[in-house]
Amino acid sequence: MPETKVAVVILNYNGKHHLQKFLPTVVSHTHGHDIYVADNCSTDDSVEFLKNTFPQVKLLLNQNNFGYAEGYNQALKHIHSEYYVLLNSDVEVSQGWIEALLNTMEKNPAAGACQPKLLDYTHREMFEYAGACGGFIDALGYPFCRGRLFNHLEKDSAQYNNGREVFWASGACLFVRAEAFHRAGGLDGDFFAHMEEIDLCWRMKNLGFTILIEPRSTVYHLGGGTLEKQSTKKTFLNFRNNISTLFKNEQALMLLYKIPLRLVLDGIAGLKFLLSGQALHTLAVLKGHLHFYAWIPSLLRKRKQIRAQEGFRYSKSGIYKGSIVYEHYILGRNLFSELKRGFFSERQ
Repeated sequence: MPETKVAVVILNYNGKHHLQKFLPTVVSHTHGHDIYVADNCSTDDSVEFLKNTFPQVKLLLNQNNFGYAEGYNQALKHIHSEYYVLLNSDVEVSQGWIEALLNTMEKNPAAGACQPKLLDYTHREMFEYAGACGGFIDALGYPFCRGRLFNHLEKDSAQYNNGREVFWASGACLFVRAEAFHRAGGLDGDFFAHMEEIDLCWRMKNLGFTILIEPRSTVYHLGGGTLEKQSTKKTFLNFRNNISTLFKNEQALMLLYKIPLRLVLDGIAGLKFLLSGQALHTLAVLKGHLHFYAWIPSLLRKRKQIRAQEGFRYSKSGIYKGSIVYEHYILGRNLFSELKRGFFSERQ
């Protein structure tokens, strides 16, 4: 039986500066729920700082830096709660943030995960890259959000203030039902970081759970807490993990044409990096694909395990019918509201 209703879990690695800045708002705006910091074997004095400054926060110590995905998997083994909130250490929460999310999950027992509206901490009127107002993928597996297409971010003018089903919820602030998290097998620890929440949400959807956005809850994300936006490692992880997510979760027949198309389009992205003087990012794209090829035997085993789970049924719900690459880069569409092709639903 769960010991608590909601456990807020913040993963930390050498992030004392973020904990100093953002943890006070989490403590002051989180009432009646346990707060944990799971430390990924930090080498700064984060742990001492937490012990001395926030004795009310429960501390979990991982034995290695497992990255975001496996770091959370290890930590959540020790927490018995009905819901988890996987919260980045560089997020400022607001009054009532957790109550709105909890209320939505309680009213929707089929919901596996939910996220708040994610705004930029520095430019507070703008949506934030990591999740904006709910995530989707297009027909080829490229992710985008209400409020963000590739690197184009929209100003929040309440245009997306309706709660609705989405395809994925942001790992920056992921409110997840513990039962759904564990039934789906948790986060893929091999991913280390980036795209792991999309993979998890896809697996939960294929087990019959829905993913929601609750804009009545708002948080502010600094971003770049794990890797800077211009990091070549971030580029590597994004390309490797994105195509791996598609390979793991898409129908086999669809992969026969989607994977070759993705190789071409990702190759064009690598060429674009090269022509803009970012040769190291081109190498990161290439490295990401080479890792993907090496992973194929492991990914095939994961596909088999996923499909052997009780209740598995492939879900297309929430997948955009068109190509975001084509609409954004060729047609010049920058706003979620400009997308015309529509989304698949369970009725199709």
